[in-house]
Amino acid sequence: MSAAAAPAPLTAVVTGASSGIGRATARRLAADGWRVLAVARREDRLASLAAETGCLTHAVDVTSDSSVAGLVDRVDELFGGSLNAVVNIAGGALGTERIEDADIEQWRAMYETNVLGTLRVTRALLPALRASGRGDVLVLSSTAADAAYEGGGGYNAAKAGERMIAGALRLELNGERIRVIEIAPGMVRTEEFSLVRLGGDRAAADRVYDGVEQPLTAEDCADVIAYALGAPHHVNLDLVTVRPLAQAAQHKVARGAGL
Repeated sequence: MSAAAAPAPLTAVVTGASSGIGRATARRLAADGWRVLAVARREDRLASLAAETGCLTHAVDVTSDSSVAGLVDRVDELFGGSLNAVVNIAGGALGTERIEDADIEQWRAMYETNVLGTLRVTRALLPALRASGRGDVLVLSSTAADAAYEGGGGYNAAKAGERMIAGALRLELNGERIRVIEIAPGMVRTEEFSLVRLGGDRAAADRVYDGVEQPLTAEDCADVIAYALGAPHHVNLDLVTVRPLAQAAQHKVARGAGL
């Protein structure tokens, strides 16, 4: 008797894969045996990720309809139009101004990447998720979606909007074989998030983590994402909030406590 053929690997598109949580997630899923299409705008960073992990890559701007249409074509080419997971990591924060001093263009950019980017990619790839018979939409939101804080209005609004996409989609897809998962990290230290938010001011970015010895890492978040996607498909983690031990709430951080 011939040996049974090995099952085909699960497939995933991971956005925001050039750095931070997106890159760590693409790396982790590839290590777990997924066939990963890692997407981001920066082709040089995608090339280094591919060399490191064997991930497939495609340059995509999630704020562009035509770019996302090209992603659909790439998924069809690589995976035959069938896909198991869309992992929406692309996003980020810009600025810490009060509402009265808000930079409209920064707010617009946050809305385009976090909210409309997630919408574009998810909407475009839903047919491929349906075709697989085992689909997942994962949205990386933030504890910034839980409650407002001074200087965070734009990011609060963007991440709350992204949360509403996940919630509405879960209701709309009820009865289909597609899970909708939301992962909401608190304080995470990555190489770019706070630096970009604070306009490249390294000292200011470092102060965000003053007195916190172990903020979350991108790899911590990737572990949670991999667990959620790898759980038996009848198990849906609707919303997972993940914070470092030092952070009890968005406004409550034990600094200097050795945590």
